[in-house]
Amino acid sequence: MNKYYKTLELDKILEMLANEASNEKTKQMALEIEPSFDIFEVNNEIKKTSQAFELSVKFGTPPFTDFKDVSNSLMRAKSGARLSLKELIEIGRILSQIKILSDWYKHCTNIETELSYLFTRLMPNEYLQSRIETSIVSEDEIADSASSELASIRRKKYQAGMRVREILDKMTRSTTIQKYLQEAIVTIRDGRYVLPVKAEHRGDVQGLIHGTSSSGQTYFIEPISIVEANNDIRLLESKEQEEIDRIITELCAECGKSADTIIDNYNICVELNLYFAKSNLAAKMKATTPIISDDGVISLKKARHPLIDKERVVPIDISLGEDYQVLIITGPNTGGKTVALKTAGLLTLMTMCGLLIPVSDGSKVSIFNNILADIGDNQSIEHNLSTFSSHTNKVIEIIDLADENSLILLDELGSGTDPVEGAALAIAIIEKLKSKNAKLMVTTHYQELKMYAVESQDVENASFEFNIETLQPTYRLIIGSPGKSNAFAISSSLGMPKDVIEYAQSIVSVENKRFENVIEQLENSRIELEKQNEEISKLKVEHIQKVEELRKELDDLKYKKEKELERARITAMSIIEDTKAKSNEIIDELDKLRKEKDKDNFSQMVSGAKSRSKNVFNKMYDIANPVEEKININYKLPRPLKKGDSVLITDIDKKGVVTSISDGDTVLVQVGVIRTKVDINKLRLLENEKVTFKNKPISPTMNVKSKVDRSAMLELDIRGCSSDEGIHQLESFIDNAVMSNIGTVTIIHGKGTGVLRSAIQKRLKEMPSVKSFRYGVYGEGEDGVTIVELK
Repeated sequence: MNKYYKTLELDKILEMLANEASNEKTKQMALEIEPSFDIFEVNNEIKKTSQAFELSVKFGTPPFTDFKDVSNSLMRAKSGARLSLKELIEIGRILSQIKILSDWYKHCTNIETELSYLFTRLMPNEYLQSRIETSIVSEDEIADSASSELASIRRKKYQAGMRVREILDKMTRSTTIQKYLQEAIVTIRDGRYVLPVKAEHRGDVQGLIHGTSSSGQTYFIEPISIVEANNDIRLLESKEQEEIDRIITELCAECGKSADTIIDNYNICVELNLYFAKSNLAAKMKATTPIISDDGVISLKKARHPLIDKERVVPIDISLGEDYQVLIITGPNTGGKTVALKTAGLLTLMTMCGLLIPVSDGSKVSIFNNILADIGDNQSIEHNLSTFSSHTNKVIEIIDLADENSLILLDELGSGTDPVEGAALAIAIIEKLKSKNAKLMVTTHYQELKMYAVESQDVENASFEFNIETLQPTYRLIIGSPGKSNAFAISSSLGMPKDVIEYAQSIVSVENKRFENVIEQLENSRIELEKQNEEISKLKVEHIQKVEELRKELDDLKYKKEKELERARITAMSIIEDTKAKSNEIIDELDKLRKEKDKDNFSQMVSGAKSRSKNVFNKMYDIANPVEEKININYKLPRPLKKGDSVLITDIDKKGVVTSISDGDTVLVQVGVIRTKVDINKLRLLENEKVTFKNKPISPTMNVKSKVDRSAMLELDIRGCSSDEGIHQLESFIDNAVMSNIGTVTIIHGKGTGVLRSAIQKRLKEMPSVKSFRYGVYGEGEDGVTIVELK
């Protein structure tokens, strides 16, 4: 591996990736991944990894097994070679893996990803997979189910063996034979059943000798009575082997036919395993997809070094290449400076390898042609190199390799020699690399480099925060502010004598003291600003929560309003329909009365009709005002009500003005623009108050007409109304005219488009109380009015 990549510990990340793979080929591919310098390739690889992660989240990670590379075996089978049972089992395993992945992807419904082209190329061979799985038990045994012929042969072989054993068992139990035997057991020699006979009795047992024991005391004799049966068994064994050979040959031929497809599918499984290994690693690191560019800009938000325990590592924000070209990081020892360099370099390399990185959303990573790093102490005794010499050799090499597409990470630049000369040399090196337009991150303790960052363009200070109260680093990277080394404070906390510390402080130069004081003031100001920003952020969050609560409350009110309006519409429609029905009944009754006006009891009938009509209207008013009744406890009106009195309607807790006194116990009350009929018992007199509507007082003497008092109306003006609204007003107007015994009325509808006029005249034809109608003549309004004669 490239030594700079190894310095940044990319090899350890690739080992972590390899551990997520299921098979050796994928593990090897993971270890051999190299960063890509092509932004299109990097984007494509990151996209595949990200989509593998999304698929795993939605449908679970597809199961991968430890399948082997069977390419060589398949190519041999293709050429006609015979494969071992172990090789056939491995082919069966890869066929099973292909089937598993194909079935898994079928459940990813309506999902189209960059990995789809791999999944759709998978071609499961269920026939061959089933043949191998049902035919082979292990690396040494073919299953009885491999073929019906093999099952039959083995069944016959078993039965023949059982017969032989029965014969031999009888012989071993025979008292005559037992005295010839070394042991009363049956054994096998050269595949044939034999008895262990004592050497001195070998002539007493007739049969074929198949050998002796190592001591010569036992002869293994096949009795004559089972020779034929043993021959049958050997014949069956021969047939069994022939059938096994036939089955294996057939399986090898099938594998050879599908060799190219299986090899291609094997490579697909390996590749898919790699992308899902990347996905699993991302999940363990809690990684996200960064924005990728090639403009040299790095912006890492809440970045975490992936090799440090994610529960202990402190996330940092790192930015470089946009507002400044060089970032100089200062701060105490063990404060995190070196980790910051490695984090920036390693996360950039991981991105270039197609891996997701442990940062927050919105982070940006640039692709570099060179990532060069000098981190750590590379002192070499063998080559007689000091720390300074070792660093210098590396920096020289980095200067030679650096260009505008380089990210350079230098730890403790200029250290290991005289501080004054080391600082000057560090500034010169930075200027040289700046002139090559490289992006640079440097750590240092030198005051001169802090001043250089303050005074130079395209150079920015950054520092790791140090808590002076606890004398511990917080590991927070603060960009824009130089940091103190805090050597005196740290030494004091470690037990350095106080007089030594005081003497050291006294010999620090005045300029350095002044600079340290300025840094301390800046640090205090920064801390105060951070506190203010935290308070502002807290108030902002509270404000957003409050706005959200109010918005939710408003949405609830709107929802309730819509429900109430819908309920009101339904009720209104019901009232309208009921009103129409009642009106029609009244009209029919009026028509009936008109026809019977010559009868003696006509006046009595009219009186009864008036009474019934009044009751009907009272009920309709009650329906129109379905308000829950409230009891007016112990209240009596101080005097009878009259027109213009201000009153309180106790049912609805609304103020109004009496507009008309009806017969009985009800009055008409004007409430805003609404006039309603109210029971006197539900009213309270407001003698000292004057009710106003829309800022206009309604005086006690104002003349408010009742909707039912229209006896003097001879004209109805419905210009500007819709057809439905005009017809509704027409019906009410005609009914009132009939009840008032008016013979002729005028409907003013205007000329316009003629739609309203046609609708009115069509309705007039249908009304039973209309005798005739005509257009107006000159002076009456001509076509703009209709003159109606009533019956």
